[in-house]
Amino acid sequence: MRREIPLLITAITGIVFVLQYFIPHAPFNKMNTWFSDWFSIVGAFAIWLGALNLLKISFQKIMDKKSDWFFALVIIISFFVITIIGFAEGQGFREPGTTFSWLYDYVYSPLSATMFAILAFFVASASYRAFRARNFEATLLLLSAFFVMLGRVPVGDIITGFLPQQYQLSQVASWIMTFPQTAGQRAIMIGIALGLVSTSLRIILGIERSHLGGGD
Repeated sequence: MRREIPLLITAITGIVFVLQYFIPHAPFNKMNTWFSDWFSIVGAFAIWLGALNLLKISFQKIMDKKSDWFFALVIIISFFVITIIGFAEGQGFREPGTTFSWLYDYVYSPLSATMFAILAFFVASASYRAFRARNFEATLLLLSAFFVMLGRVPVGDIITGFLPQQYQLSQVASWIMTFPQTAGQRAIMIGIALGLVSTSLRIILGIERSHLGGGD
């Protein structure tokens, strides 16, 4: 029963969401609204479960004195500080001038920007490995990336300033992004959509059960 009931709930919910697109009338439209509300409620509980799990792991690192236990301590302190301040300031905690808003704007946002800035180096490293001209397709990718990156900066038009405007690098980069890139992106999105439909049907029909865990 521990597996059958979740499978039944998943099947009913999935079928209702599919049917309400084709039959947008009662009772399917009302059931869609009910299930959407329940998703929000379950998601709220899932956030708390994730936060408690993070605290558990962080406490365990501190107790075991692992190499990165100091960062776990920072996580715990930050979690309790921002949670206490948020609850203390009530519903208007995001209003300008509040302590929570100040922490979000001047602590959290700069840290997030720093994290994304660090990711840029990993992207550059991955791009270097991906853009090696090993075959014809990789060579096309390398040339397209070269023209797009050079066409996005002023030096690109300076180098090709002697050419007609439609052949300058900024225009070439725009053409690549508008036509070949859009066509490739749409093909990828169609593939992703088909994969989502296939996976959703497997879950609704109970064929895919990995989300239930390994226990019976």
